[in-house]
Amino acid sequence: MIPTESTNKNRIKNRVKNRIRTAAGFATLLMPTLLSGCGSSTMVQTETEASDGLISVAFSEVGAESDWRVANSESMRTTFTTENGYEFYFEDAKGKQENQITTLRNYILQGVDYIVLDPVIETGWDEVLEEAKDAGIPVIVVDRMVDVEDETLYTAWVGSDFQKEGEMAVEWLETYLEEQGRSEEEIKILHVTGTAGSSAQLGRTAGLENGVEAHENWEIIAQVAGEFTQAKAYEEVSEILQQTSDIDVIYCENDDSAFGAIQALEEAGITYGTDGDVILISFDATEAGLTACMEGKLNLNVECNPMHGPRVEEIIQQIEAGETPEKTQYVEETWFTPEMLTGELIESRGY
Repeated sequence: MIPTESTNKNRIKNRVKNRIRTAAGFATLLMPTLLSGCGSSTMVQTETEASDGLISVAFSEVGAESDWRVANSESMRTTFTTENGYEFYFEDAKGKQENQITTLRNYILQGVDYIVLDPVIETGWDEVLEEAKDAGIPVIVVDRMVDVEDETLYTAWVGSDFQKEGEMAVEWLETYLEEQGRSEEEIKILHVTGTAGSSAQLGRTAGLENGVEAHENWEIIAQVAGEFTQAKAYEEVSEILQQTSDIDVIYCENDDSAFGAIQALEEAGITYGTDGDVILISFDATEAGLTACMEGKLNLNVECNPMHGPRVEEIIQQIEAGETPEKTQYVEETWFTPEMLTGELIESRGY
């Protein structure tokens, strides 16, 4: 899948020619999509717009369901600019895999140089990635993973170790309960999951479930689908709180879900956070999430760094130079508690 040096030279030589050849047909194919507002960038380049030497990078994003997702998209936009030597195409899949598959096929038809995919779920990509491979287009997967039979269908993956994130949260909870003198108590956990089948959901869920299995006194009293959104998490947590308030920990798989849980707890009159009855654990460490943590609303916020644009660019530049990038690239991440945070630290992180 990794192009040779001669292949790279041919790709650069033929970029403009390929775009001119495909522009008219691609514009016709995409017209219904553009009119319906599914996209948000320059999906079509005309013959006069094509520029010698520019590398075309086409990104299919999951959606805009969370602050993390918005930051991830913005990182791509600010990296792959004309000034930096790129033509950038962007499509928001609105959380639907079928939209992403259609988008990838459009990118293939257009003959872009690179496809960047942040997949809604892990499975169901073999066919369209085979089409990209046949077209000679490297696919770089970011954030969530793809589960394919042939790993040569994508060039590289860069993102978070989601199970490790879950394990960090479990280790912190274990230590925190020991410090509170509660290590032998029965601990009832409400688990608010993310989008079913996504890498973040699978990894963070595995981290928690393994932790519960290792502690006989820990129990997951319910798993509800927060879908990484505040609205859905609020709905699901509110329903659980109508049935029981006997909850020690709410484990939310992202910040937006945590905000939904907070809303539900406040309406139910249940205290939470550093001065409350319910321990709140969240993931992503967005600016809003870390601010809530600094204020004591979240006991723990595990980092998930969304700034993938520069990392993807590094991979692309390696391929352009005829090098073979590392197949799997994990981002180094940490966790935060209220006493670790200041306004200056949060602002300096950029997301």
